[in-house]
Amino acid sequence: MNLVAPESLVFWTTIIFVALLFLLKKVAWKPILGAVKEREDSINEALKSAENARKEIQNLTADNERILKEARAERDILLKEAREMKESIISEAKNEALVQANKVVEQAQATIQSEKNAAIAELKNQVASLSINIAEKVVRGELSDKVKQEKLVEELLKEVTI
Repeated sequence: MNLVAPESLVFWTTIIFVALLFLLKKVAWKPILGAVKEREDSINEALKSAENARKEIQNLTADNERILKEARAERDILLKEAREMKESIISEAKNEALVQANKVVEQAQATIQSEKNAAIAELKNQVASLSINIAEKVVRGELSDKVKQEKLVEELLKEVTI
């Protein structure tokens, strides 16, 4: 058997290949497969972590949007309450000012009326006093003479009977 012949080369190549395969399987195959399996597991875990992080970010985004909507709704409610409170305070102030103004006007009218009545009473007293003085002077002048007295009594009696 010739070792350099092509048939023997195929034989030796096959034997070396099988020996190398057996040697690789015993020594290198398990660590290589272990490293590949570890790498595959770490990649899968990284993908799961990324997926979990994405879901958590979506949940946080949804929570943030919900919290923002609640905050906006609460802000709108507070603004509405503040507007209503402002309007009620303004309305109460206007009503109170109107009541106070009406009281002042009524007091002024009452004061004017009382002063008017006092002035009218004083004027009546003065007119009455002047009338009495004038009447007294007229009566003295009229009654100084007896003929005039009789004439006056007759005129008064005519007025009373008519």
